[in-house]
Amino acid sequence: MASSLGNRVGSVRNCPSLRFPLNFMRALSTSSSTFSTSSSISSAQSPKKSKRRKKKNLFEVAQFLPNWGIGCHMAKSHWNEVSYEITKLNLYKDGRHGKAWGIAHKNGLPLADAPKKISGVHKRCWKYLSDVVKTSDSSTNLTNPTDSGLKLETEAS
Repeated sequence: MASSLGNRVGSVRNCPSLRFPLNFMRALSTSSSTFSTSSSISSAQSPKKSKRRKKKNLFEVAQFLPNWGIGCHMAKSHWNEVSYEITKLNLYKDGRHGKAWGIAHKNGLPLADAPKKISGVHKRCWKYLSDVVKTSDSSTNLTNPTDSGLKLETEAS
């Protein structure tokens, strides 16, 4: 039965009167499939959805800063005028988790002298504040010119 079916397919392929319609149908089927695949590819590429960036926790922000961000100011993204100056980090082995201590600052001025443990360090909402002036640097810069000015006045008298 299979051999008789194979003979019929062979006789149909060799028939010149049916060759044109078969080739025509084959061309239509391949062109429609290439058209559908190309249209599906173009439709998949054209609407580029912007991927939402995954926000970072405090340790993921600090890992790219010098000395793991010790001495730098960091804040949660929804805080206004409040930040922490990082003083100590206790990292776990993976480098993305741990504990952190720092001095709280409001409007650039420290709220306390002693560092306290920072809560919410694993939440994904932390950012680095590069525009906050370090208080220790600014206080030494402000006192040095006035001290030298006083010395000059005392030497002149």
